[in-house]
Amino acid sequence: MSKITTELLLERAVPRSTRLRKIETLNLSKLQLKTGDLDPRLFSRLRHLQKLDLSDNLLDKFPNSLTLPDLRVLNCNNNKLEDVTALKQFPLLEELTYENNVYLTLNDDYKVMFLLQNLRLLNGKDITKLAKHVRHVNSRKLTSKVTAHWEKFFRDQLPEKYTAEQVKSIKKKFLKSVQTNVVYGPSSLSEFTRWRVKMIAEEFLACSLGLELNSDPEPEEKMDENEEEESTESPREDAEDKGQVGEFSSLINTTARKRKRNRSKTRSRKKRSKPQEDVSAEPLHFLQCHSKGNSHEDFKTQLWSCVFEPLLDSGARKDPIVNSSRTVATCGGESVCLIDCETGTVLKKYKVAAEEFFSVAWTTLTMVVSDSRKKSHNILAAAGRRGIVKLIHVAADFCYGEIKAHKKPIATVCFSPTRETHLFTASYDKRIALWDIGIPDSDYNFKASQLLVLEVLSIPLRIALVPTCPDQYLLAGCEGGCFVWNVKLDKEQKTRPFEATFQFPDEDGSLTTLHRVDGLAFLNDDVIVSKSSKPGCIYLWSWSRSFDTKGKGCQRTIAAVILAELEWSTTDMSYLTLSTCPAKDYVFCGDEKGSVWMYNLSSYTTAWSSAKGKRSPFQEKRIPPAQILQWPELRANGEQLTEVLVNNVVSDPAFTYLVVLTSVNITAIWKKS
Repeated sequence: MSKITTELLLERAVPRSTRLRKIETLNLSKLQLKTGDLDPRLFSRLRHLQKLDLSDNLLDKFPNSLTLPDLRVLNCNNNKLEDVTALKQFPLLEELTYENNVYLTLNDDYKVMFLLQNLRLLNGKDITKLAKHVRHVNSRKLTSKVTAHWEKFFRDQLPEKYTAEQVKSIKKKFLKSVQTNVVYGPSSLSEFTRWRVKMIAEEFLACSLGLELNSDPEPEEKMDENEEEESTESPREDAEDKGQVGEFSSLINTTARKRKRNRSKTRSRKKRSKPQEDVSAEPLHFLQCHSKGNSHEDFKTQLWSCVFEPLLDSGARKDPIVNSSRTVATCGGESVCLIDCETGTVLKKYKVAAEEFFSVAWTTLTMVVSDSRKKSHNILAAAGRRGIVKLIHVAADFCYGEIKAHKKPIATVCFSPTRETHLFTASYDKRIALWDIGIPDSDYNFKASQLLVLEVLSIPLRIALVPTCPDQYLLAGCEGGCFVWNVKLDKEQKTRPFEATFQFPDEDGSLTTLHRVDGLAFLNDDVIVSKSSKPGCIYLWSWSRSFDTKGKGCQRTIAAVILAELEWSTTDMSYLTLSTCPAKDYVFCGDEKGSVWMYNLSSYTTAWSSAKGKRSPFQEKRIPPAQILQWPELRANGEQLTEVLVNNVVSDPAFTYLVVLTSVNITAIWKKS
């Protein structure tokens, strides 16, 4: 019979209690308790327990399901503990002591520092800085070594078409080899290193490569391959409920053999009014990175935004095309992923419970590292439904801070190209805010401040800074039209109305300002591409000919000078946004059938820039796409995946890769061939 009863728990509570659920502090020391005495069913009733003293007992381990969701302080001194990994069930633990447990070593100290993200004190010592190093620097180094070991010794051993037995065999060999050969840190921590290496290697196989022991014999043939003040809707009003995102991702690769067999199905359709560059693209990877509960069955999580990481070697702000990387950040559901477009590897994944991310943006900050040297690092900002901006130091694999920017969801964010700490956030609260996010010090302390608030008449959906004067003008496509604001900071006014709103042709040809603009981007310094709620309508128009920067007065109404209109789908589906590749004069936009429309406008931009006056010879023409990449025939559980909406499509600056985000939890990566 267990030594622990309800009566004992009530008696040993501090102070004594009449109900288990009211106990916050509990002293169970010096009771000769063994592991079997800790009854999970009884302990699960201690829902508000914060401090637990189990010192001077005979415990050799912890049961895995004590269910103490609010435990903050735990004393296990003078027991017989042999393992600490079960302590991960107490994620809010801040103070832990287990001195005089003769079987525990320095390796166990490092394990709990990694497992318990909120731990501050271990055996009476402040371990905050060391724990950060263990969780981030150490993990980053080991992950790099594990990945390199796979690439060098095992990648070529995996055949193009593999069976479950082959997967099992290569996994066993890889795990044994990587634990033996990957070495890092002092020999006194070798046990911890092997433990972490095994963990990282298993995550690498399951997450990045989809190699699990229960893999399908032919995986390439299948698709197996409460804080908010009010409820809010996702960007697409009729979208289904979004699921939570799992901790790992699954990978659906189209192998080279399969691509060759299906080439006739995935080859792009070409439409031309005149000879243009023949650009062929083929599907490279199809990834499920944002699945609810890491489920292969999740085809509902919507993916919304992606942006390529700038390279650090040579000023990405000056010449983005030569600094184009193949790493892209994607967001959707509760997670943000970093993906290597060439290999299809999910390099990193960040998850925030109860969040739904709508937008991500990069900046490069010059930070002071621990030895007072200055070094440039890429910082990723991610925001969404909760109105909070998460700031992620990618190299350190660390979300170092957050900005509570709005009380309603943030639709989109973007950094200034000239001021690295300036971040614009556009929210459902009908405000666009400019923030200075500051620069974190070596301990990741930072100070953010709000510099400006732009008042919007309707929900802003897309924002873009004017390339020729990014410190002065910002454009926004909104639910109720397209607007421009003066964002120059030398003005005293911190809250500003819009400077002007733009008129566009309505379906009957008359001019109107009242239309949803759900796509907005600059093709070059002057040409703007915007997509309106008019079915099949994408306009190209001139910034310089439309807006007179010397004009006086606020809230002017201005007719946009249309240069051309792009032929697109006839759907009236909203929030299928567009993007541009300025270096190559390309515009991309997905549709409601999973297709990507690509427009090569190089022959037009030269004529537009040289045209005089307000009118253009191309004004009345609808420009057809150079190509349409059609969605391939993918199957999930034996059935073809249909009703695929392309929410967003983005190319890297050099137009090598094309990343397609869908409504069915699939990130498709195409490569220009």
